[in-house]
Amino acid sequence: MSAALLVRVLRQPATVEHLDAAQWNGLIAAAKAERLIATLAWRVEGMRLPEPVQPILRDARMDAAREARQALWEADRAAAALAPLGVRLVVLKGTAYAAAGLVAGQGRFIGDLDILVPRSAMSQVEPALMAAGWEWVKEDAYDDAYYRQWMHELPPMIHVERDRMIDVHHTILPLTARPKPDADALLADAVPAGENVWTLSPEDRVIHAAAHMLADGDLQGGLRNLWDIHCLCSEGGRAVPDFYLSLFERAAFHQLVPAVWRALRLAHDLYGTPVVAYRAPITVDYRLRASDRIFIARLLARDGWGRETRKLLVFAFYLRSHWLRMPPLMLARHLWTKWRKGHRPR
Repeated sequence: MSAALLVRVLRQPATVEHLDAAQWNGLIAAAKAERLIATLAWRVEGMRLPEPVQPILRDARMDAAREARQALWEADRAAAALAPLGVRLVVLKGTAYAAAGLVAGQGRFIGDLDILVPRSAMSQVEPALMAAGWEWVKEDAYDDAYYRQWMHELPPMIHVERDRMIDVHHTILPLTARPKPDADALLADAVPAGENVWTLSPEDRVIHAAAHMLADGDLQGGLRNLWDIHCLCSEGGRAVPDFYLSLFERAAFHQLVPAVWRALRLAHDLYGTPVVAYRAPITVDYRLRASDRIFIARLLARDGWGRETRKLLVFAFYLRSHWLRMPPLMLARHLWTKWRKGHRPR
């Protein structure tokens, strides 16, 4: 499988020097499909690469660098829009990694600008962003009500001139999800990452990435999300004393220990995220559970052309993502409404 080859190369970059043409085709296809092509380029820099591959990876590095600049500019513009409100800009995901200069940001493509603001400030944040040029993407009344009543964010907005999306979060999981992370604590413990920009604490970055991947999503782009977790944990473990101890204490506080545990087991198995020694009372068994192997099968479900395979498994994770988000009756009503409106899972 091309996805398995991608994982192997990210973990052991020197192995690219022994790939044949067919393997390179599969590797590049999988890396593009998983939006890891620039990360791949960063990892294999300095290796002996076939001549036709070099411009592909060079262009990928340039594209990722451009997206990072755009993302930081969007963050600057959002910070300026919110400054009169006294609301500091806490950026999430890729923009946060770029702003903080983290390893997870190297070669990472950044799409939307994701920010976290207090829920009590949403009624002020919304008009302030609209006055600064952002407008609504979703015009459907059901979608608008769904976001506002049940989700952890406003409906997505796009800037009228720059054509860049912004997602305004007030917490990190839907309000209907079973875990209830403490959004006030996420904001209170955020750390500065440049002028007028803040990010989550190192522990909360990992917890948010694990929650986004395993407690909310359907594992679309899962290999990239897991690479984020690998980089965040590896860097945090080197920089912060007792990082893993504080990580699991924080995960317990946010009711997200199962997601963090699974994320670390998967990251350790696929990417070799370091196993660490724990002080009592925290102990973690890195051996894979039977259910973890189903997640790995989903993560690696690509053929030699980078196309998604195992469609039933993919659909099962799509259903799982909705099951995690809302109670059964609400889920049935929501899926029926979306089906009637013509929405079909990919």
